Amino acid sequence: MRLRPLHLPILLFLLLAACSDGPDTAGLKIYRHSLGGTPTSLDPVQSATVYANHVVVNVYDTLYAYKYLARPYELKPNLAEAMPEVSDDGLVYTIRIKRGVHFIDDPCFPGGKGREVTAADFVYSMKRHFDPKSRSQGSWLWAGKIKGMEAWKRAGADYGKEVEGLRALDRYTIRILLTRPCPQLVHTLAQGFSAIVPREAVEHYGREFSVHPVGSGPFRLQTFDSVRAVLVRNEKYRREPIDLAYEGYDPKVHDPYGIAGIQGRIPPLVDRLEIHFVKESLSRWNSFTKGDEIQFATIPRELLDEVLLKKQPEVVLKARYARNYFYTSGLENGFVHTDFNMKDPGIGYHPDPEREKRNHALRCAIRYAFDWAERNRTFYNDMGQVFPGIIPPVVPEYDPQAPKDSITHDPEKARKLLAEAGWTAENLPELTYGGVASVSSRQMFEQFRGWLTRIGYPKEKILFDSYASFGDYNKAVKQAKIMIVGMGWGLDYPDAENTLQLFYGPNGSPGSNASNFDDPEYNRLYELSSVMQPSPERTAIYRKMNRIVQDACVTISGLSRRYILLWHRNVVSFPDQSIVGGFHLKYVDVLPGRDGE
Repeated sequence: MRLRPLHLPILLFLLLAACSDGPDTAGLKIYRHSLGGTPTSLDPVQSATVYANHVVVNVYDTLYAYKYLARPYELKPNLAEAMPEVSDDGLVYTIRIKRGVHFIDDPCFPGGKGREVTAADFVYSMKRHFDPKSRSQGSWLWAGKIKGMEAWKRAGADYGKEVEGLRALDRYTIRILLTRPCPQLVHTLAQGFSAIVPREAVEHYGREFSVHPVGSGPFRLQTFDSVRAVLVRNEKYRREPIDLAYEGYDPKVHDPYGIAGIQGRIPPLVDRLEIHFVKESLSRWNSFTKGDEIQFATIPRELLDEVLLKKQPEVVLKARYARNYFYTSGLENGFVHTDFNMKDPGIGYHPDPEREKRNHALRCAIRYAFDWAERNRTFYNDMGQVFPGIIPPVVPEYDPQAPKDSITHDPEKARKLLAEAGWTAENLPELTYGGVASVSSRQMFEQFRGWLTRIGYPKEKILFDSYASFGDYNKAVKQAKIMIVGMGWGLDYPDAENTLQLFYGPNGSPGSNASNFDDPEYNRLYELSSVMQPSPERTAIYRKMNRIVQDACVTISGLSRRYILLWHRNVVSFPDQSIVGGFHLKYVDVLPGRDGE
């Protein structure tokens, strides 16, 4: 019975895809992207998922963005005129924005005419994150960093009152005054969370603002539902020709994809951008391979052997697929991990110190029961990279020599820990493992439960806490309702600080710290390192924090997946689902004709 509702969105998707090229789209250049999940809100303060960000960064502006092609990632001005002017002590940022940029025309404005974007709009948008009514999921990026912001929140979040550390000096100049240096600040101003919204739209649409974005980005939203988002070209978008050399163009990497052909063109390059939300990977693949529906997909796990000629050391497609599709592959900018909710007294913090020690032994035993090699083989076709702790391989602070004990599968040690702590089949607590109602989530749970039964955990005490959608699941995580939390984290910016903040105490629910880990020494080291520029000293602190998390057995981590992205050969693109997913879509072009098959 639980599977039946999953078929309805797929049926609607196929029906809509079949009729998407109606008379109103005749002659338009259309690109059809796809994602494996649906956004629950398009309000930037709620854009906590990669699915939401794909829409948000295309309908709104941020002060900064990432160069389209440069790897490692490089920041560039977007709505800002230039990179910020920063005081010698690193506390004062002065940013000037471009003149003549307008919000789209919308009924929220007098006469329906979109007005100019000003510095005051940025100030308002940032204040919203600290207004309790907004229920922001992104305030953690700036919490405690902008002078006077917390006091503004405590005083009632009155938008008519100024915040000392966040001011519009004039119509086009922003000043940010920090409480302490923040080397990652400019990266945060490239996130979907920092997108600039007009106050008129928030007040005019109320709750409907979450599905009625009003921005100044390259596209404007035409329709949005659980099946797809349809975006159309924003005719008022500023005219800025593409400079490939500036964007990080490398002929050896990008020539095969036809990227040279967009030199000097003005984004966006398509008239209509459709983002289709198809949870089931096989349905997405079937639509992709039909040739006239979605034009971008990933390979379903079940079909990797059919599609790939080689998996290691590099991915190679079989000839019949290589003829029809472009592809790129690499290690994701992020990782998957399973966290223990430390707010749950059954497995985390407990008022009785003795029980808390026993809970620690329980978490460590569960971690030793976890078999990363089997998880990698079963769900990631042995293509993921398993690593110890929470500093993934893609960041410069990663330590390839770190001890591997936290990723070691050792059922005998797990059984010994349980026995020494006094745990028996009779007194072991009931465990609830959270997940989305999908076949793969259920399979991961059953594998997890199987491992635990091998160390003596009663099967009936290990339950699956199922949620209809990722949005529902994420909401429960934010409310600290889930005992054992399976999560994937995509880096917001290329710095290990972005994963270390996942375990910083003040970032607990509803913030990014899903484990609600709150360790004084870890918090101290995080606060110390967060003001430091990259250096060997900072890296050493990062690695010490990594060890604290491992010793606390607060997470089972981690694995970075290998991504394989495919797109039709009549599409000019260099796709990216990492680091503010979706920012590349304004550069996508579609050439006339269909793929030969």
